Amino acid sequence: MIHNKDTIPQRPAPKGTIGPIAWLRGNLFNGPINSIFTLLGLYVLYLLVVPTIQWAFIDADWIGTSREDCSRVGACWVFVNARFSQFMYGLYPSEEYWRANIVFAMFAGIIAWMVIPRLPFKRWMALFALLAFPVIAYVLLHGGYFDLPRVSTHRWGGLMLTLLLASVGMIGALPIGIVLALGRRSKMPIVKTFCVIFIEFWRGVPLITILFMASVMLPLFLPSEISVDRLIRALIGLTLFQSAYMAEVIRGGLQAIPKGQDEAAAALGMTYWKRMGLIVMPQALKMMIPGIVNTFISLFKDTTLVMIIGLFDLLGIVQAALADPRWLGFSLEGYVFAAFVFWIFCFSMSRYSQYLERKLNTGHKH
Repeated sequence: MIHNKDTIPQRPAPKGTIGPIAWLRGNLFNGPINSIFTLLGLYVLYLLVVPTIQWAFIDADWIGTSREDCSRVGACWVFVNARFSQFMYGLYPSEEYWRANIVFAMFAGIIAWMVIPRLPFKRWMALFALLAFPVIAYVLLHGGYFDLPRVSTHRWGGLMLTLLLASVGMIGALPIGIVLALGRRSKMPIVKTFCVIFIEFWRGVPLITILFMASVMLPLFLPSEISVDRLIRALIGLTLFQSAYMAEVIRGGLQAIPKGQDEAAAALGMTYWKRMGLIVMPQALKMMIPGIVNTFISLFKDTTLVMIIGLFDLLGIVQAALADPRWLGFSLEGYVFAAFVFWIFCFSMSRYSQYLERKLNTGHKH
């Protein structure tokens, strides 16, 4: 047997197999039918994208204070600029904006701390976000303490109210959903029956009906000396509604874990709560990331329904601004702005979900 001691030197890949041209050939123009559909898709994009850019950026009006500063050729972002503070804070007093800005800054700092992998003490930050931050935010926004003027909740609105509703709903729906999912899988008949009835009731009733009942009908059944704030009632209804959907997402993840995991832990003498908390639930939560984030995104968009009970979130305050006679005819700009803000938050949650999937090696690569 003849052995060649001289190894073949490493050579670069052929030019036709790497680079952008090779990618286009392999993915978009690898056949006549695929090429035709690619060209048709590019033509449709051209028909949609070019006029949109022309309207939203090139011919748009950006500077001004009234509708007379709009040429009406392109988008009139003067309307958004003139109402920007109202879109962010609702009817919150302008001299107290600094309080809302502090809450916004703390909220953004907490999110950044939890998202950036290299920052330490994430458990302590999570405890601060769950326990201390809500108290600080309430004291700052509502006032009445430390010589801060009191601002009633009916003046809260805009993006501030949207983030408040979404954050409280997400934080409350996840633990309640976990308890409901475990209860529905329980072998105790009373616990299982209660969880099944709870989940099916809240899933079977539209959210609009729940908000209406919480705002209008609930006070009729309470004693006259007891008064629950309208915002609190909306938060409770929104949280309970989403917890029912969250319970089914978590139950689906628990059912995907092989029974052998729980049986092996039981054979080692672990109690039920240790088996769930240390063995089953950590594995299930990794698989439930897409479903949980999808529920969070749905919750974030469902906050717009609080308009029916007189709470003006971002979309509600945009619609209220469009009713101003001075800005009639600029509804498209208002709705585009609201849609863009919602898209930023929903897309950010989606991207963070994909990051967690890659980090935890859940197998979801797309």
